[in-house]
Amino acid sequence: MSKENYRRLGDYIREVDVRNRDLEVKELVGLTINKAFIPSVANTIGTDLSNYKVIRKEQFACSLMQVSRDGKMPVAMFEGECAIMSPAYPMFEVVDKNILLPQYLMMWFSRNEFDREASFYAVGGVRGSLTWQDFCDMTLPIPPIEQQRKIVAEYETISKRIRLNEQMITRLEETAQTLYRQIFVDGIDKENLPEGWRKGTIGEFCKIFTGRKDVSETSENGLYTFFSCSPTTFKSDDFIYDGEAVLIAGNGSYTGRVNYFKGKFDLYQRTYACTLLQNVDKSYMLYLYCCLKFGFEKKYMGGSRGSSIPYIIRGDISEYQIVVNDYIIKTFYRYIRPIVEDIRRYEYMTGIMNDLRSLLLAKME
Repeated sequence: MSKENYRRLGDYIREVDVRNRDLEVKELVGLTINKAFIPSVANTIGTDLSNYKVIRKEQFACSLMQVSRDGKMPVAMFEGECAIMSPAYPMFEVVDKNILLPQYLMMWFSRNEFDREASFYAVGGVRGSLTWQDFCDMTLPIPPIEQQRKIVAEYETISKRIRLNEQMITRLEETAQTLYRQIFVDGIDKENLPEGWRKGTIGEFCKIFTGRKDVSETSENGLYTFFSCSPTTFKSDDFIYDGEAVLIAGNGSYTGRVNYFKGKFDLYQRTYACTLLQNVDKSYMLYLYCCLKFGFEKKYMGGSRGSSIPYIIRGDISEYQIVVNDYIIKTFYRYIRPIVEDIRRYEYMTGIMNDLRSLLLAKME
């Protein structure tokens, strides 16, 4: 779209500041850097919630703080009926929905190019923050409303498919967890193991290593998946390993999060990869994945040391205790493999859908 069709954002939105004076709204939400609302975990005991802001359906909340440092501007459209948020969040709404669809505006905010532009404006701000005036002075293309509706419908069709895939992945993981627990957890006394069983550790079977790159060194058009310490998908121009691996986030909000991957991949410098030692039977890979996914992750998700920045160390992984029975593990492999393969297939389809969604966002210019 021609730059002549770009319009100043501030001419199409207005600030919203409605306080929870009557304390009728109870649901408290927060805003993530990935542009999503989540239930707040803040301790509100003794907090005056009457001063909190009320956000309603199709209204937006954002954070203008430290935009240049994070490289992203947290902003999202609320899709529920109503909730309350900290008064620190600026809120706004579309002035006329017959001219600009809120859903179309949210698509624009989801673009990487929007985050880069917001970061550029924020460089001169205090601590890399964006001013409300600079935010309003940003521009976007506003095509006819029927064209907006068509673009939003295409985007929602893809997004719905992604959500369905994610639901299937969740169900398959629940099935895998049930199977794992029935065989290796329920009724197993680690201090009094049956004949043929013994205690072991992850380190007996795996080589554990980390990556070399920071997220800033990734490439949007890279050929290989780059695993970081968050669910966000990145790409890399080269790979660090080719094969099966269990991947564990080493620090940050998703510390301890476990993934399984097969193929060529690259790694963040604080993400751990566990690969089988050469003398270990391949059937152990999926067993160790289940041990880490359904045991280790539960124990360490979010960190284990009470630090302000959650983290785990290599020893936490290598010394993690498991039970070992070679015959049972090989039998378990035959049952768990098709489940994990289905999970990988849905993850692959979701990746394609995410790429399609990114292409649709790129065409908005």
